[in-house]
Amino acid sequence: MVTKNKMIRGFTSILIITLMLQALGLSSLTVTAKSDTSSAVISNRYDVVVIGSEIQGVLLAKEARKQGLNVLILDPRSKPGGELIQGQMIVLDDVNDNSKRSLIQGEMKTLFSGYKSGSIRTSSDFDNYFNKLLQGIPIRSGIVIDSVQTISLTKGKSLQSLSYHLKDGTKYIAQSKYWVENTDFNALTAKLNVKRIPGMESLYNSKQADYMAATYMLKFKNVEWAKLHQAILNDYPLTNVAKKYGPNTYVDWHFATGFSNVTAKYTPHSSLLKLRGLNVTYQKDGQAIINALLLYDVNPADSRSVQNAVAKGRAEAPYILSFLQKNIPGFAKAQLNGFPDYLYIRDYNRYETKYVLDYPDLQNSRMFWDNVSVGGYSIDLQGTRTIPTGVGFGKPDRYGLPLRSFELQSYDNVLVVGKNVGASIKAYGSARIMPTTALAAQTIGIILGREKNKRLVDLNAADFKRIHSYLEKDYKLILQR
Repeated sequence: MVTKNKMIRGFTSILIITLMLQALGLSSLTVTAKSDTSSAVISNRYDVVVIGSEIQGVLLAKEARKQGLNVLILDPRSKPGGELIQGQMIVLDDVNDNSKRSLIQGEMKTLFSGYKSGSIRTSSDFDNYFNKLLQGIPIRSGIVIDSVQTISLTKGKSLQSLSYHLKDGTKYIAQSKYWVENTDFNALTAKLNVKRIPGMESLYNSKQADYMAATYMLKFKNVEWAKLHQAILNDYPLTNVAKKYGPNTYVDWHFATGFSNVTAKYTPHSSLLKLRGLNVTYQKDGQAIINALLLYDVNPADSRSVQNAVAKGRAEAPYILSFLQKNIPGFAKAQLNGFPDYLYIRDYNRYETKYVLDYPDLQNSRMFWDNVSVGGYSIDLQGTRTIPTGVGFGKPDRYGLPLRSFELQSYDNVLVVGKNVGASIKAYGSARIMPTTALAAQTIGIILGREKNKRLVDLNAADFKRIHSYLEKDYKLILQR
């Protein structure tokens, strides 16, 4: 039952916003969907509200909170963790420049150190790590966004508040200074009437939107890794290994890649599936996890599409197990070791930002005055149904990612992180990698906290000279060379 006080608070909040707008000479409040605000619980006003619980947004929230900002995570998914935890995409990609120097910095350096040493390898290891990151950050899972409220400014727009409800029907209105899109399906930005950046379809001049395939992670136990390692050594030199198993086939005591000559012989039980070359992490005690099973035409914004794709991946797993047992050394006694409940979504809609990172920026190793991250991963665009084997565009050296590529165009207070980075499709093939976008998110969180007296959109080159100085001195984040 809605109390009189709740109703009064609801009407009072809207009245205050309206009076503020009138005082500033701005247009009136615009509500993009109907919402019964009179029955809503008015949340506290926040400094930062993050939509979604992918690791990038969590890092941003964590740093902002460290600086004393009032932060909230609203997660449309029922459980936190996204790609890393729920999708179990725990086969991590390193990022180096062309001199083989690591470009991983910040909190990601801690994660990758544990991953490479073997202390963070299993699903439970990653769960423990992620839960420590989340510790102390307020989060509400399973929310549904009902509407957003924006105002028009002299230049562009500002997002003022967001109405949402929980599974039990309880309604809330959150107000915030900054908003962060951190989902893999545009839960927030899809509601803001902004322009989509062309995706994979632009590579073959189609008008129909196209996306890189999702992945269903495959988990195994009773893998005899020493046998796999020795079998590859027996086939040395590497020219013989490549001829037998496929280009870039490599195995050490922790990781294995390649085997595309082998997987090319596998025929999936659905035209929406493809077993590409293997990317394998040996976890411990005979356990291994593989990033290799592609699923086409997955719509992450449609729960039925996601559920159907998960079901397809789970149904295919026993057949892949049988194939690996017969064709990959060390897998003869392997068994399935559980199933993820979610997917690794690597590509969906991205919307224009104040600067859209482009292919020439990567090729020319461009550094920006407002760098918040440094990338260097190969330009790797995974397959679609139209381009089933995917396509690559070379390996850039180190390049910068500006703050403006994480600020939504036309809005003064909406940030996009993770796979929402503003980049053309070729640039996205490199910039999308988790360590690169995670560094950007962590850096932005620090800047939000340290630059309390100046809005992000007003920061200039002189400000960033000062910002880069304290990022290097206080946080060991080197972003300009």
